[in-house]
Amino acid sequence: MSKAFTKETDADDDEDLSLPPLPAGGKNYITPQGYARLKSELLDLIDNERPKVVEVVHWAASNGDRSENGDYHYGKKRLREIDRRIRFLTKRLEIAEISDPAVHHGSDQVFFGATVTYADDSGAEQTVTILGIDEADSAQNQVSWISPIARALLKARIGDEVKLITPAGVRDIEVLEVRYPVRPPD
Repeated sequence: MSKAFTKETDADDDEDLSLPPLPAGGKNYITPQGYARLKSELLDLIDNERPKVVEVVHWAASNGDRSENGDYHYGKKRLREIDRRIRFLTKRLEIAEISDPAVHHGSDQVFFGATVTYADDSGAEQTVTILGIDEADSAQNQVSWISPIARALLKARIGDEVKLITPAGVRDIEVLEVRYPVRPPD
């Protein structure tokens, strides 16, 4: 059969492989700021990005022969990417459980949204902020609440020693400081 009559599909149309799946039965915890960022991205895709690409595809399609029309093919591919991201964001926002870490301000116990400074068994200190799966950025020392370090730290208090299970073995870490953002005045 000629390749001209086969349909090209993206096998991962409904998946965004850049983020881990939610744990079974788990909630999609997210901070109010993270929720606002995702919602803003979704609205930008729907209101700005997608209409611009649709306009380009429409213009390219009106030029006639589409077989060698790069603008048309690139535009259609970009539309699929945008639509995939819109579906992903819509699903994630629908199941989002907004949790404001500021309600724990002043607490010495680690909960979602905490910024925790800890020392490992060699004395090296590190600071991480525990956030939602969709908003954590390891380049900014943010970890998702389902990561091994976050699971080890959750519910611990300042001065507690907890066990962190790593591929290299079990490590002891001590919680040195716990901070939460200040709740803005109403």
